[in-house]
Amino acid sequence: MPTQLPWHQIDTVLLDMDGTLIDLHFDSHLWQQLVPERYAERLELPLAEAKARIDTCYHAVSGTLDWYCVDYWSQTLGLDIRALKQEILEKIQWRPNAIPFLTELRAAGKQLVLFTNAHPASLSVKEARLGLASHLDLMVSTHELGWSKESQYCWQALAERLAFDPARTLFVDDSERILQAAADFGIGYQLAIQNPDSQQRPQQIIRFPAIHDYAELLPLSR
Repeated sequence: MPTQLPWHQIDTVLLDMDGTLIDLHFDSHLWQQLVPERYAERLELPLAEAKARIDTCYHAVSGTLDWYCVDYWSQTLGLDIRALKQEILEKIQWRPNAIPFLTELRAAGKQLVLFTNAHPASLSVKEARLGLASHLDLMVSTHELGWSKESQYCWQALAERLAFDPARTLFVDDSERILQAAADFGIGYQLAIQNPDSQQRPQQIIRFPAIHDYAELLPLSR
């Protein structure tokens, strides 16, 4: 799909964090490798069995706030997730050309809002590492709203908190399911990220315009 956007019709840009502004590799490594390894060590299990048990736990709460909750997983798995994150801070990296993209959006007068399902503890770790707030007007974790972005209740809660016109808003995310939730709410424009994890193969996006690199959108005035 083409990636040209009618910027003159867009006042607000809502941006996901993990896989959208930040390389998803940090989270992929944490949840798919480090957590299973430490869980296997704690219970003295073969790694394959540990992964199978954890995957069952993951699927049980997929799409809910618990799936994104550091405290939930610390309690469920008996691991200090906050401490594990501190071991791999070097993996927290911007996606290519994210900063130039944000810089141009700000220069064009767009309202820039980070809108993430990440737990506030996860958000604070990444903010401390990258200085996210300096590039944005506001950062909102769905944990503050009580629902994940998959739910229409979450979008309703955001509309009560944030002054924006959904029809003149662009939402950027790496999940088609969440992009569809935004469209269902009435967000005017959606943009998908094809390669949220730099270490994995790109995903196939069917329903929405998609990009590999923000450079594809620059300059905004072209």
